[in-house]
Amino acid sequence: MLGHLPALVAIGYGPAHRLGYLSRAYTEVFGPRPTGVPAQQVMPELEELGLLPLMDQVYRTGRARTVKARKVHAQPPGSVAASLSGSGSVPAFGAAEPRYFTFVCAPIRESEDLGRQLTQLTLGEPATVGSGAGAGSDGGGRAAHGLSSLGLGSFASLRRSTGASDVCGVLVFGAEVTDQVRVTERLRESERRQREAAVTLQRSLLPQKLEQPDDLRVAATYQPGGADTAVGGDWYDVITLGGGRTALVIGDVMGRGMRAAAVMGQLRTAVRAYARLDLPPHEVLQLLDAIAAEIDAMQIATCLYAVFDPSEESVTYSSAGHLPLMVRAEDGTVTRPEEPGGPPLGTGGWMHTSGTLPFPPGATGVLYTDGLVERRDRDIDRGLDALAKTFSGATGTPDVICSRLLRAMGVTPEHDDDVAALVFQLPQRELDSADLFRSASLDLLGGTEAASSARAFTGGVLCSWRVGEDIRDMSVLAVSELVSNSLTHGRPPMRLRLRRTDRRLTVEVTDADDHLPRRRQALPADESGRGLAIVATIASNWGTRRTPDGGKAVWCEFPLREG
Repeated sequence: MLGHLPALVAIGYGPAHRLGYLSRAYTEVFGPRPTGVPAQQVMPELEELGLLPLMDQVYRTGRARTVKARKVHAQPPGSVAASLSGSGSVPAFGAAEPRYFTFVCAPIRESEDLGRQLTQLTLGEPATVGSGAGAGSDGGGRAAHGLSSLGLGSFASLRRSTGASDVCGVLVFGAEVTDQVRVTERLRESERRQREAAVTLQRSLLPQKLEQPDDLRVAATYQPGGADTAVGGDWYDVITLGGGRTALVIGDVMGRGMRAAAVMGQLRTAVRAYARLDLPPHEVLQLLDAIAAEIDAMQIATCLYAVFDPSEESVTYSSAGHLPLMVRAEDGTVTRPEEPGGPPLGTGGWMHTSGTLPFPPGATGVLYTDGLVERRDRDIDRGLDALAKTFSGATGTPDVICSRLLRAMGVTPEHDDDVAALVFQLPQRELDSADLFRSASLDLLGGTEAASSARAFTGGVLCSWRVGEDIRDMSVLAVSELVSNSLTHGRPPMRLRLRRTDRRLTVEVTDADDHLPRRRQALPADESGRGLAIVATIASNWGTRRTPDGGKAVWCEFPLREG
């Protein structure tokens, strides 16, 4: 029976595993072997496959052992194996394509028929070992000769000092699993390529280089899950809004693979488009909620959108199902607001709201996805507490803080979830840098004389800030037009703000009217309508927005040059 099996079969007996039988399939793979010789001397493949120690265990304990999918370099088809009888040499394995076998090492006991046959062979009595051809047989299934010539004596002497006294030998059975292994390898290769494509898509959709605002220092990190984890939809962004303000965004699309990455890319594009409208955070999320349902109604996504205003030294934020931002004061105190918040994007029917946190010089904020704090073996609140404790002691630049947070929270390359984190910081200005970051404001009181006062105030402040004459003249002209427009179409209270950084000068006029002006083409006979056209012509950038108190702000910017 053993000789007709397509599996590899070898039988060794005694503690030295003296070879008693090889199936035809075994000899076709590895070549013939002489019987009665210890396996270690004539079967090097057992050593390479790690089977000899396993056979020792089986012989000692009497319990079967299995090894799965071992690679075997078989002889090339048609090769002729050299006879090992009396030579002690070992045939070299060929260069044929490797095959894979799962091997079972099973004990042979005296009580079994095969065990009694082996015992008879050991005592020198001719016996048939199965019905297949054995090594050194003529193909008729009988051993070529008895083994009494080996001088082994009784079988009992072959199993001295063994734990399983009734075990007389070990049967090695190898079932070929080459097709299954190759199918698995192809599947893994396909999954690897899909994951690499998803990671590439994910990284290409994230900002290749973060915008660096004038006032803030920012850094972000993204780490996909381990090699066995499909990439998710974590993302972040930094958007310069104009007027010195900066939007900071983080989001997470639930799910894995290309689909999550594609949805993430569409949401990020939509956020950048809505951010240009310079709307309050809750209104941006309201618009994003509607488009998320159109992109993929079955995909759940969360998002937190925050805006830093340097004039107010505050962060206004709104959350759609996302984890709360954390703000660390200079003294290490961490603020973690729980509200306002709403359900994830795409649910509809929810009115999002905005909240505000102070963000003075020396403060640091962090936005993050759930992969940083959530673990399978602990509640997420414990993860948030651990992050807050780590964040309270984290100092240094934003990129240093990013690294510290990931390391302290146990995020490694083998982490089972994607992680994104965005750290932003408002540094304390000292010495020379303090001279480059200035702000001044003037309440516009009275009637038409307010424009004259605003021009005089602007000229004096810019002169004290050592702004070049050409920028100073254009700024005074822009102030004149914006203040005049506010006096004509707005209502009190009105205020002029000037703010300079190391890169630009911002002029902003606010009033209590919520009607946003727009640039229009004035006809030759029109006596008005040219103010914003003049501002748009002389400034590098301009815009309008609604203020939290229900009014509006009109601003313009001028790049600073040495002069």
